[in-house]
Amino acid sequence: MDQTETQPRVPDHFTGDDFSPFRFFTAEQWAAFRADTPLTLTEDEVRRLRSLNDPVDLDEIRRIYLSLSRLLSSHVESSQLLFKQRKQFLSLSNVAKTPFIIGIAGSVAVGKSTTARVLTELLKRWPSSPKVDLITTDGFLYPNEVLRRENLMDRKGFPESYDVASVLRFLSDIKAGQPNVRAPCYSHLTYDVLPGEYIYIDRPDILIFEGINVLQVRDLPEDGKIVPFVSDFFDFSIYIDADEADIHKWYVDRFMNLRQTAFQKPESFFHRYAAINETAALAIAENLWETINLKNLKQNILPTRPRADLILRKGPNHLIEQVALRKL
Repeated sequence: MDQTETQPRVPDHFTGDDFSPFRFFTAEQWAAFRADTPLTLTEDEVRRLRSLNDPVDLDEIRRIYLSLSRLLSSHVESSQLLFKQRKQFLSLSNVAKTPFIIGIAGSVAVGKSTTARVLTELLKRWPSSPKVDLITTDGFLYPNEVLRRENLMDRKGFPESYDVASVLRFLSDIKAGQPNVRAPCYSHLTYDVLPGEYIYIDRPDILIFEGINVLQVRDLPEDGKIVPFVSDFFDFSIYIDADEADIHKWYVDRFMNLRQTAFQKPESFFHRYAAINETAALAIAENLWETINLKNLKQNILPTRPRADLILRKGPNHLIEQVALRKL
């Protein structure tokens, strides 16, 4: 008998297999975990929070986000209890609690921003009224001037286009409880970091850190030195998932819709695409997807999916169909 036939097959894909480190739930099963978690958002608020082409509504909040809010509440409470126990164990006196950091990853156009904004508002409205802040990694991109000089404009959004050292310093200061930690600001209109403009984060109870590559790892050193990953600072991580074909469609649809809105503004980096005909614009959107965003998804983003604590998988209608929660 061929020796390979006697070896057990280990699954290498995203399934509910017994080998998986995740437990899988349909959206309906997941909704049942809401229990008595109250709905604290209105339809108008959800409409303001969602991104272009994202159909999330109050039904989706009830099905998915209230259960997620309840889960995160239990994680935050457990983290706070563990902090108190460790403080007592180490006989520490003047050490303030550290913020609970939630990382949100996933492809461009998959809906990370909507998830981050909705969660931020839901968490703020817990009975304990925690201070919740949201930061995206866009501000930590190198300025366009630097990207052009390094010939990286066509790899914007790839790991090498970010100032990872600045990201690590920011998260380290947040975890250390430093006051007024600054993060650089980014403009999606001008498609560039805003020079000299910052947002200041002052000792939040919870920080949501959102970006396509926040679960990315780095090469390990041969000498065993400590090499921190961005995700080392996370207490909980979420990956927004969908089929490649669906993300492709959402990206192109968003690009075409932006031609009628943001791209119309003269100061927009993409203003030149507003005036061309639809056929030419569609060809440009397809090329941007194939040469930049799809490559980044396959090479850098999708491989980080198994590192998340929770995976929210969307269907073609942009609504979540399946939830995968890492086993304890």
